[in-house]
Amino acid sequence: MSEHATYDDVNLILRLYDLRREEKFRKARDWFRWSFKAQTLDELNALCPLGSDEDAYYRMVVSYWEMVSSFITSEVLSHELFFQSGKELLFVWERIRGLVPQVREIAKDPALFRNLEKVALLYIQWMKNNAPDSYSAFSARVKGI
Repeated sequence: MSEHATYDDVNLILRLYDLRREEKFRKARDWFRWSFKAQTLDELNALCPLGSDEDAYYRMVVSYWEMVSSFITSEVLSHELFFQSGKELLFVWERIRGLVPQVREIAKDPALFRNLEKVALLYIQWMKNNAPDSYSAFSARVKGI
């Protein structure tokens, strides 16, 4: 993956930030932060019934960060630059990581959220390299919210 950020990287990050400010997406992100704590498929289905606002919020947030991750795994966006300000991606991964194997199984899609997983694991390593205790402290905070 590219180590050197470009002006295009900066512009893409700013555009991604602007998208996060859209009213409905902001509401979805807020709901995800405070209400999404499902750890099993049964809990996911109870919290996010098909067709509900919560289902839409869940899909909006997770698919957004999967898309952003695809930019990084495709080397369109510098991971080094993104990791300096994109911790929300890792927050989302921490919230869904236990569900991913179950969701992949039910969807019969072993590649589902593969970009998000790959980038999150790279992000975790980046954090550990830059501040060894930062990831464990971050993960504990996410679990405590």
